[in-house]
This record gives sequence, C-alpha cells and structure tokens, in this order.
Amino acid sequence: MSRSTKPHEIVERALELSTADGCVVIADEESSANLRWAGNALTTNGVTRGRTLTVIATVDGKEGTASGVVSRSAVTADELEELVRSAEAAARGAGPAEDARPLVTGTPASPDFTDAPAETGSAVFADFAPALGEAFARARAGGRELYGFAHHELVSTYVGTSTGLRLRHDQPTGTLELNAKSPDRRRSAWAGRSTRDFKDVDPTALDAELAVRLGWAERKIDLPAGRYETLLPPTAVADLMIYQMWSAAARDAVEGRTVFSKPGGGTRLGERLTELPLTLRSDPNAPGLESAPFVVAHSSGDDASVFDNGLPVPATEWIKDGVLSRLSTTRHTAGLTGLPLSPGFGNLILDGGGEKSLDEMVAETERGLLLTCLWYIREVDPATLLLTGLTRDGVYLVENGQVVGEVNNFRFNESPVDLLSRASEAGRTEKTLPREWSDWFTRAAMPAVRLPDFNMSSVSKGV
Repeated sequence: MSRSTKPHEIVERALELSTADGCVVIADEESSANLRWAGNALTTNGVTRGRTLTVIATVDGKEGTASGVVSRSAVTADELEELVRSAEAAARGAGPAEDARPLVTGTPASPDFTDAPAETGSAVFADFAPALGEAFARARAGGRELYGFAHHELVSTYVGTSTGLRLRHDQPTGTLELNAKSPDRRRSAWAGRSTRDFKDVDPTALDAELAVRLGWAERKIDLPAGRYETLLPPTAVADLMIYQMWSAAARDAVEGRTVFSKPGGGTRLGERLTELPLTLRSDPNAPGLESAPFVVAHSSGDDASVFDNGLPVPATEWIKDGVLSRLSTTRHTAGLTGLPLSPGFGNLILDGGGEKSLDEMVAETERGLLLTCLWYIREVDPATLLLTGLTRDGVYLVENGQVVGEVNNFRFNESPVDLLSRASEAGRTEKTLPREWSDWFTRAAMPAVRLPDFNMSSVSKGV
C-alpha cells in the first residue's frame, strides 16, 4: 500500500473488509535514523522507513471465541483483503482462545488518530553530530579512539477495533552507545544513554567520562573470584530489574513456577523484599520516559493478550516501599488468579529516595568494586531467578574512596530479587540505558546500588 495512504485509512479499510465477529487492526508506521563511527570518524549513516500491519480476527463458536493473528510489512492495497481473510482463516482454524475476552470498548478516541504519522530523520542529529565531531577531536588529542553508534526510531501506532476504538501513540526511542579504546586496544570503556530526541545527550561529556576510566585502567590488578562489596551503576541495575519484571507474571507465580511463588502455594504478594524504601514502578506519563498509555498487543502470552488491545495502562507500583505489591496480569490471568488487573509496562523506574551520585558513593567506599555494565545475562534457575552473566568494559577497584586501578572481568551468579534483599544503599535515581536489553527495552530510570557481597563466581577473560 502506498505511503501516501494514511495509516488510519488503512485501519478503517481493513475493518470494513472484515467479516469476522470481531476485529482489531494495528498499523505501525516506523522511521529511523542512525550514525555509526569507528576510530574517531563517522563510517555510516542512514534513514529507513517501514510499515507493518497486524490484523487480529475473532470468531465466536459454541465452545468459545477463537482468534487469528497475521502481521505483514509493506502491504499493498491489492493485498489488504487477502491479509484480512488470512487472519479470519487462522481464527476459524484455531480452537477457542484461552484468553478470550470481549474486545475493549469505551476508551475515548485519540484526537490525532486521523493525522499523518510522525517521522524522524537525519535532522534529529542536528545538534548532536557537531558535538560528536568535537568529541572525536578531543579523543584524538588525548590518544583515544571512539567507537559507537546513535540510533533514533519513531513509531506511530494506530489501533482500531470493530468495537469502536480509534487510538494512536507516537513512540520516539533513541540510544547512544560510546566506546573509548586505547590505541593498543588493551583498555576499553563504555557509556550509554537513552533519549527521546538527542537534545539531552552530550558526547563530549561522555568522552571526558571515558577518558577518566581509561586512565584508571592504566594500572591492572588481578583479583580472584569471590564475594565483593560492589557498586552497581544505574545501567546494571536496570538490566537486572527489567529481567525481574519480565519474570513477574501473576499466572506463573500462582502456578508455582517463579521466584514470586510462595512455597506451599500462592504468591509472595505483600512480602517485604528489601529493607530499603525502594519503589519499583511504571508510569506511561513519566517525564522523559513516556510510553503507550494503552495496551498494544500483537500476540498473546502470559503477560499480554490480543483481546486487551486498547485497554488503558495505569501507573503501577510493582514494589512499594520494599514490599511486593503487584504482579503483571491480563484480563484473562487476572480472572484466573483473582489478582488485580495490572497490564504490562512500557517503562520502569526504581526509586529509593536516595540523593547521592555514583561518584559520591565511590567516595564513601572503603574497599570494593565499581562496575561499568553487565552483558550476556542468562537465566539459570527460574525458581530463584538466579541469573548469570559477565562484567564488561571496566571493573575498577576502589580503596579509601579512590579508584586505584582496573581489575579483571568476572562471571557473576546472582538473583535480582535476592540482591534487593541484601542491598545496603541506593543512590539518586536517573535516566539510564540498560546495556544488555537495549534492543528491547530502553525507558528506565534507576539508582546506583551498593551490594555488600556481590557474587563474582569466576574470573572471565572477556573485555
């Protein structure tokens, strides 16, 4: 279908073509821009455009309602009816959907539903690119090489249903990853930022931060595996908390399959997870972290249901003042478990009321490790949410409030839930980019966290 056809027109036409008992149409209009660089010089840049159409057909039968879902990109006008019929055929060929519920009604229409989609392009880097050039010059003068990329994506999502919903949300997502290396490539430091528009990121400031870290790395110190007092920066805390939330489906907990299951039956809701006054929350209207205020579900699972498309997403406190207060539910799993409806989350914020920066926490450390980030995180045991992974791009030894050198990398084995119970301090909450999960989740604000006994289970030879 030509790009001159507005997404809302595609949604309306698909709904007109539907002969199913119910129909949901989701049009995602995507645009992106990127810059890449290596050795203090730009290497590539580009702009892309794309369109994806998802049709969800529901068919009522004697035994219940079935659903069929078909998604395709670059659908032409001639292919639209075939797409709708494919979704209907999939529904008629399927058994009753376990998560079947009446399609959502009553949500006010988005006032901009009929407007053209928002788009990004190279202009998003208008201020950033010159500053990046300045960072290159400073790095060259300082004997550093900068590598990395900047990516900006803007997705306009249109949701229309046979029950009358007409909703639209524009989601900008920007990421900056900057890696500084010594000319011999033996020293490496990383920094990343999440942004909506690249107006709040300063590559020269990041280069200055990385220069300090490369300086720390001039002294190498070998340490054995073991438990160390460790300062986790906000990016590492984000990676752990995101995985914890991905494992927080109410149904799985009720069925005894997760760390949030109570021995003997039930869930751990109401249980204190940490003595620190930590609150883990999501809010679609959080400044700088705005996300869709309604459910957009392209498929069904334990934490999402296509029947819930358009359902309002409220601000939710998952952990409140250290106590587990909510687990994620769809309308279906809320009914199964008897727990409150708590739709999925588009951002994640951990706040403990702390005011100290990471540098201030370092200054108050007698002896411990300062991490840069985590990567290659994998689940070992869902019952305890034990995770394993590696440190990367700089682990530093702190003695008497000063960084005295870089130590070797480690493999760690820890559960984020267990970490919360042992955390002794949380610093100031700030926007951060989770390094491991940045391809899937970028909207996070976290504090640095002090752990008295982080488990470095073995030495890693990784960089």
